Amino acid sequence: MTYTVQIKVMPLKELLDPQGKAVMGGLQNLGLSGVEDVRVGKNITLQLNAASPEQAKQLAEEASRKLLANPVMEYFEVACEPSNP
Repeated sequence: MTYTVQIKVMPLKELLDPQGKAVMGGLQNLGLSGVEDVRVGKNITLQLNAASPEQAKQLAEEASRKLLANPVMEYFEVACEPSNP
């Protein structure tokens, strides 16, 4: 079965996020002063063939640990659902 897996990769909360700070400054320059903090990450979508949602999630977590996220600077979250036929 084919599954759609969403992987959210974000900088660790303890680390400075220079890209987020730049976006924050840009928003303030545009007059959007109500924004209190910005963190910039990435969203990765995978289409996986797997026997179960658990296996699809496991494959995505392995890909995240080995390639998609840097564990020294980032954390990741994985969500999996069946793809529409």
